[in-house]
Amino acid sequence: MRSPAKANYPKPPGKLKHYLTALIIVLLLWGSSVQTEATLGELIEGFPNMFDLLAEMFPPKWTYFDNIAGAMLETIRMALIGTTIGALIAMPIALLCAGNIVRSRWLRHPVRFVLNLIRTIPDLLLAAIFVAIVGIGPLPGTMALTVFSFGLIAKLTYEALEGIDRGPLEAMTAVGANGMQRILFAVIPQIQAHFMSFTLYTFEINVRAAAVLGLVGAGGIGHYYEITLGFLEYDKTSVIIIFTLAIVLLIDYSSTKLREKLL
Repeated sequence: MRSPAKANYPKPPGKLKHYLTALIIVLLLWGSSVQTEATLGELIEGFPNMFDLLAEMFPPKWTYFDNIAGAMLETIRMALIGTTIGALIAMPIALLCAGNIVRSRWLRHPVRFVLNLIRTIPDLLLAAIFVAIVGIGPLPGTMALTVFSFGLIAKLTYEALEGIDRGPLEAMTAVGANGMQRILFAVIPQIQAHFMSFTLYTFEINVRAAAVLGLVGAGGIGHYYEITLGFLEYDKTSVIIIFTLAIVLLIDYSSTKLREKLL
């Protein structure tokens, strides 16, 4: 018995869209590599230089650890102060940005615009600006991390605020509670665990960021990166990298455990 002829059905339109999307992405990647002159050939050609650099970094000069211990503590302090102050400022601003808390678009949208504007400025540029204002030292680095923390935590918090359960808010309104009472007893309890999680996450990022702010004179361990790299003392640079990695991993592990308990 002959099998029936296979019908020639047209391809689903969804597949065609996927092919076109993939083609557009490939073209964008290719065009970007051409315009930036980032070719695979140059990467392969320069790859052996990486091994030359690693050979100069090892063995690390462990005696240099005594020189950078104080700077690393300064980096952690900068990140801690910047994150704390930024988080304290972020909470009231996040409340003004949340659509389910503040109904007025004339208030909510300008605040969101300023928040977006702040988040567009990189932390390294912020540090350079504050160095120009207040001078070299840990203060401009702390100020830069404060602004960066404020922008990030406020953004994450107001997005979480817009997803809270409206039941407690409606119940508080029904019993005659005012706006401050609704925020304190219906909003804050729902968001506090997420807020602490966002703050801890930002602290992790700030420790990494503070490690390089010294490149523009904003204090911390980054100053020693600049010195050792400038004098081609790569064995000392490797000590700084290993020390920074150990601190970041320790903070990341501790922060992850705390966030798991909070959430």
